Amino acid sequence: MWRFEKFSEKQKKVLRWWTDDKYGAIICDGAVRSGKTTCMGLSFVMWAMMGFADTDFAICGKTVTSVKRNIADETVRYFKSCGLSVEYKTSRNLFTVSHRGRTNRFYLFGGKDEGSAALIQGMTLGGVLLDEVALMPRSFVEQALARCSLAGSKMWFNCNPDNPSHWFYREWILKAEEKNAMYLHFTMEDNPGLSERVRKRYETLYSGVFYQRFVLGKWTAASGAVYPMFDRSLHVTDNIPGCERFAVSCDYGTVNPSSFGLWGERDGIWYRISEYYYSSRVEGAIRTDEEHYRGLERLCGGREIESVTVDPSAASFIECIRRHGKYRVKKAENDVLSGIRKVQDALREGKIMISSSCKDCIREFESYRWDPKSPDDRVIKENDHAMDDLRYFVTGYLGEDPEPWFCASVEREK
Repeated sequence: MWRFEKFSEKQKKVLRWWTDDKYGAIICDGAVRSGKTTCMGLSFVMWAMMGFADTDFAICGKTVTSVKRNIADETVRYFKSCGLSVEYKTSRNLFTVSHRGRTNRFYLFGGKDEGSAALIQGMTLGGVLLDEVALMPRSFVEQALARCSLAGSKMWFNCNPDNPSHWFYREWILKAEEKNAMYLHFTMEDNPGLSERVRKRYETLYSGVFYQRFVLGKWTAASGAVYPMFDRSLHVTDNIPGCERFAVSCDYGTVNPSSFGLWGERDGIWYRISEYYYSSRVEGAIRTDEEHYRGLERLCGGREIESVTVDPSAASFIECIRRHGKYRVKKAENDVLSGIRKVQDALREGKIMISSSCKDCIREFESYRWDPKSPDDRVIKENDHAMDDLRYFVTGYLGEDPEPWFCASVEREK
């Protein structure tokens, strides 16, 4: 069987906090890879099995996929290795744990938008674990908490920091004592399974506001340039090599500018070869979908295009491209903050380069800024159209999140 080699003092507190009747909730926040998530999952199930039988519990993440990856899969493997009877029904987003005559059910939920609250409504729970709680809408979180009506129920919260105006920071972290909650702030040093070398690697993955939050674990407001690492000497080139694959990304506008980027790949690097940028305010005339489509064809120039990734709100233009039947079109992912972080990664790792001919893209890179007046993380809605189409491209082609890193020791069979 495999086992954990060592726990830090904060991890030990997570594992045993519920033995003290003083607290009705626990809040763990802080840096990425700080060892909080795994201990939360293990402790949650241990607590449930010690105090309840034939009871329903909820484990929630931003999506069901993320909660399976971050908590459920490892938790199930651990308790199976300990000899407990665990049945994992992935198609039903449920696992049951049985031990010494007790059986409890653990349901997995995704809280990605306001409509998600309906998924958990009507349940009666012994407890709820909310992973990545800062990424969930308040309506979903409060509905989940309202389900915890059984005697002895407790609430578990886990997140990386966000904007200090975030409702969870104001209503729970700043009021932890008032809400009878234990609050633990984690850093990477609180994860004994993380070597100094790995810590340094994570420190190089982020910059700006994301470094402040994910590495330093601070609730920090976004400010200044969105892409401070963009450097013309590093990211702009006059020499585009012969490319082997091609794709297009589109941010579509009628009154606002439309921006399309042609991308080509060579040796693992994607080059923005050329662009189509049309502003009706500057030109004095609004173009139709068909006129924008002809601009798309001129941009592609007879190349074989793998796909055209389009702003998901541009329904009429998406239909126009499909009607012509020449290019495969797909709707872009439009999670702005996640997309910005992925573009930052691509710039830092040298995975994208911009042709010097793409003047509007370069201009927007250097003027794209966070909105200092926004109570949450928003960019100023100016000079952002090439930035949007570039973000759609990076998210679709380069933006896969890395597999989660986990450390445990294995005892070999004799």
